[in-house]
Amino acid sequence: MAGDVRIGMIGMGGFMHRHSEDLGKIPEARVVAVMDPVAGNRAAHKKRHAHLAGAAEYDDWKAMLRREHLDAVVIASPHTAHFEQIMAALDRGLHVLVEKPLVCRIDHGRKVVRKVRKTGLVLSIGYHRHTAGMYRYVRREIAAGRIGKVEAVAAFQAQEWKRATAGTWRQAPALSGGGQLNDSGSHLVDVILWMTGLQADVVSAHIHNCGTPVDINSAVSVRFAGGAVGAFAVAGNAPAWWEDISIVGDRGAFHMRQGAGLTQQLGFRDAQAAVSADALGGASVSQDFIRAIQGRQEPAAPAECGLRVIELTEAAWKSAAQGGRPVKVPRTKI
Repeated sequence: MAGDVRIGMIGMGGFMHRHSEDLGKIPEARVVAVMDPVAGNRAAHKKRHAHLAGAAEYDDWKAMLRREHLDAVVIASPHTAHFEQIMAALDRGLHVLVEKPLVCRIDHGRKVVRKVRKTGLVLSIGYHRHTAGMYRYVRREIAAGRIGKVEAVAAFQAQEWKRATAGTWRQAPALSGGGQLNDSGSHLVDVILWMTGLQADVVSAHIHNCGTPVDINSAVSVRFAGGAVGAFAVAGNAPAWWEDISIVGDRGAFHMRQGAGLTQQLGFRDAQAAVSADALGGASVSQDFIRAIQGRQEPAAPAECGLRVIELTEAAWKSAAQGGRPVKVPRTKI
């Protein structure tokens, strides 16, 4: 589309601050309305982001969609609200940028994907690693066969998630749809599937809620179609933040540490090199979204990525509920 992109925002806490900051740097992006059920949240958000000063305010997202002339919405509401808000926006012909996870149920994910394909509208998920240079580099190298056939992956995430989210909606299943595996752990699951192109086939999981109503610590074992194996571990009751990702092929490997360091190994002796994440550049999720709306590129994290994540995540929940019994991942042809 040509001209300015008129945007409405749903949910003024958490990561919406990052979207507001990034959208303020894009000349074609105009935030014309903001919605949050708490007036104080709206006021604080607008005070922090001066370019939102003139935006209309709403405490009801349905009223905002009905009254405002919009081209797109950015959704950063509690997870279980995503599906209804996405579908309503698409029904009104609006492009959608939604924070992770896309949805909390497989059937909802399928409906969203089909709706996006039917309407031809842009839907992008806030998986910021899809626009970060380091992760895009690894994805390209794997697709080009640089490390050969991927045979094994290991991904570990440790966070103070339990303490940081105590008393918030993220630990209320009716609003969050799940715990850390479906929240920040969603980034870990997504980026492995996206970088490698692997398709989860069978999942076995053990989960500990650590005295909360939602999953906190998760150990997930995956067999992928084609024979590769993988292990995801999420430690939500950790004393600090840490992350490791390793992707091993039959001719080389990538090792990523703490979201910043990347080591590329080629061959099985001394051929390895550290790659600077900063040197690889990247863009923001908001920039990617606006460019996709303008027809300049495809969205970096489309709805299909969110569907694949909830397919694996839901299988992990089911397996854990059955004492770790293997569960087939119900991949749907869409």
